[in-house]
Amino acid sequence: MTGRILHIELRRSAALSIGLLSLVTGTVLLLTSTQFFVGRWMQLAIFSRSMLMVSLPFALAGGAWLGQRDARYRVNELFASTVRPRWQRVVPTASALAVAVATAYVLVFLIAAGWVVPTAGYFPASAIVVAAVGVPALVAAGWLGMAAGRAVPRVVTAPILAVVGFVLVGLVPDLVTMAHTDASFTRLRPEPSALLLVPTFNGLDDFQTIATRVSLLQTLWLVSLAATGLLLLGAVRRRAIAFAVLPAVLGGAVAVPLLPVGGTRGAAVVDPVAIELVCDNDGPQVCVTRAHAALLPDVVGPARQALGMMAAKLPNAPVRTVQSQQITYWGGLGVSTAPTRHADDTIVFDTPTIDPAGRADLSDGYFLPSLLEAAWRQDCGDQPEPDEPLARTIATAWLSGQPPTPRRWWEPADIERAQSAYQALVSLPQAEQRDRMAAARAAAMDCRSDGLLAILAEKKP
Repeated sequence: MTGRILHIELRRSAALSIGLLSLVTGTVLLLTSTQFFVGRWMQLAIFSRSMLMVSLPFALAGGAWLGQRDARYRVNELFASTVRPRWQRVVPTASALAVAVATAYVLVFLIAAGWVVPTAGYFPASAIVVAAVGVPALVAAGWLGMAAGRAVPRVVTAPILAVVGFVLVGLVPDLVTMAHTDASFTRLRPEPSALLLVPTFNGLDDFQTIATRVSLLQTLWLVSLAATGLLLLGAVRRRAIAFAVLPAVLGGAVAVPLLPVGGTRGAAVVDPVAIELVCDNDGPQVCVTRAHAALLPDVVGPARQALGMMAAKLPNAPVRTVQSQQITYWGGLGVSTAPTRHADDTIVFDTPTIDPAGRADLSDGYFLPSLLEAAWRQDCGDQPEPDEPLARTIATAWLSGQPPTPRRWWEPADIERAQSAYQALVSLPQAEQRDRMAAARAAAMDCRSDGLLAILAEKKP
C-alpha cells in the first residue's frame, strides 16, 4: 500500500516538478562550466558539492511548498480527525520528495560525467564518496522545508527559506573564511570545525581530495538532520517536537569534535596517486601528473621545443620537463610546506590552462615562454628578490632570441631597464653570453639570486 501511495505521490504531487526543475537547473549550471571539472573526477565531485549552494535552497523552498499542501486545500482538520497516525500520511509524500531531489542530483552528476570519462586519466574512488554526501544534504533540506511549510503555511515561507538557505550554504562559509584571513590571504587562525557542517565545498586543487573521515562525519550529521526534519514533519504534540530535535543535536555533538578545523583547507589532503607522473619517453622525457594525464599529448610538442632551444644556447641545458606536483598557492593557504628543489637537468612547469573539452589550451602562445622562464626557477621556499622576475624575463628573452616583451604591470622605468640590460647582454661575444647565462642558471638552481640579478647590472659597452 505504501509503495502504491509513493507511486501516486511521484506522479501527481509537486515532488516530481521539484525534481525536474532541480535536474534542469543543475544540468545547465554544470554544462556551462565544464572547464572546471572536465577530465577530473574529483573536481566533478567538488563542483557537484559546490552546486549545493543553489540546489539546497531550492530543495528547502520546494519542500516548504509541498508541506503547505494540506493547509492550501484546507484539509488539515479533516485529516486530523482520522485515527490514522500522522506519520503514516507524511512518509509517502516525504519519500517522494526525497526520491525526486536525490534522483535529480545523481542524474546531473551522471550527465556531467559524460564530459569527464573521455579525458580522465585517473579515477579516485573517494570522488564518489565526496559527491554522495550531497544526497543526504538535499533530503535533509527537503524534509526540513516540508516541516517548516507545515508549521507556517504562508505564501512567503518558501521564498524566505530559499533566501535563508542560500545565506547559510552560500555566504556564511565565505564570510567565516574571510574573517579568519587578512588582506593578503594569510590565515590568522583556522576556521572552526563546525564550518564543515555546511556541505558545500569549493577551492580544491586538482591534486587534493577530501579526507574520507570528513565525508563520513558530514554524512552522519546530514542523516541526523534529515531524521529531525522527518520527525518534525510527523510531530503533533510538543513532546514529539522536542524529541524530533534530538537526532540533529546528537549528530552535531558527535561530528563537530571529530571534524578538523580550517574549513575546506583543513578537510583537504594531497592525493598521492593524483601526483604520480605519467611520462612520454619517445624523445626527451616529458611528464605530467596522473590527474592531468590527458594533457600529455598537448604539452609534449612545446616542451621538447623548449628543451631544444635551451640545448642550442645554454651549456648543461635541462634534458627533461616535468609538471609541478605542488598544489597551487590558494589550495594551500595557511599550510606550511617545505621547499622541494628539483634537479638542474629538469624543467618544472605549472599546469597549463584546461579548455572546456579537457585539453590543454595553448591557443595564445603563453606556454612555450613559460617553459623557457621555468629554466630559471627553483623552489627556494622564500620570497624572491623584487628584481628577480625582471631578470628572468630577460633570461627568457635571451633563450628565445627575441627582445623582452613588456608586461602589463611594468612601469616605464622597468621597460627601459629591461631593454637596456637585454641589449647589453646580446652585445657580448657569444661565448661570454653562454658562460654568463650558465652561471646565472647555476646560481638560480642553487637558490642564489646574485647570478640572475647580475643580468640587470650589465652595462652596454
